[in-house]
Amino acid sequence: MSASKRARTSWGAIAVALVLAAGGYVISQGDIDPPPQASLAAAPSLTSSTELQARLQALPVLEPTAASGYDRSCSPGDGCVFGPAWSDDSSAPMAHNGCDTRNDVLRASLTDVTVRPGTKGCVVESGTLLDPYSGEQVAFVRARASEVQIDHLIPLAYAWRHGAAEWPLDKRMTFANDPENLRATIGSINQTKGDSGPEDWMPAIDQCGYATSFVRVAADYGLSITPGDRDVLAAACPVE
Repeated sequence: MSASKRARTSWGAIAVALVLAAGGYVISQGDIDPPPQASLAAAPSLTSSTELQARLQALPVLEPTAASGYDRSCSPGDGCVFGPAWSDDSSAPMAHNGCDTRNDVLRASLTDVTVRPGTKGCVVESGTLLDPYSGEQVAFVRARASEVQIDHLIPLAYAWRHGAAEWPLDKRMTFANDPENLRATIGSINQTKGDSGPEDWMPAIDQCGYATSFVRVAADYGLSITPGDRDVLAAACPVE
């Protein structure tokens, strides 16, 4: 089943109590039902290097198209080709829980999380991130939110060049907010990566896990990759 048709997860009522260090604010079941914990793919679903290599070989290998029209901005008159940033109104698994995608990913990725009172458990104020790309532990504070950013594993501009330009808007919005394709990371690392594919950028640690997730998302959405990307991804998870 294509990712654009993937059924949204049905969340049951969850009794959660969050005790926040700042002011001792408590969110209890009697106050609200907080947004359910986001489910990010921490471990690859592909169970072996052999399976990954087979799925990799099935991906279309093409040089990127010179697709024009990429415009992520949603200001008046702009293209808004992937929809508003971090929209809760998509078909992605975490959508329609009353919280934007960025905060969903932060709650799932950080430890020692505190949330802002009065936001129904949504807006993350602080926490600690174990960065998946460097292994460095960093503090997140909302006042310095740019220091921890949400990376699209397959960048949106990369996806646009490799097939997404032909998708309908609802599929592009699902892709942009799909937790399978999102990782909280240090802002400077995200900026360095930019819209690079694996040939031009790979994380410092867990390259096999990164490659596995990249291949899974590309296969789920029917994206192509370049010959150079294929070679780097294959080398990241060699068959033993």
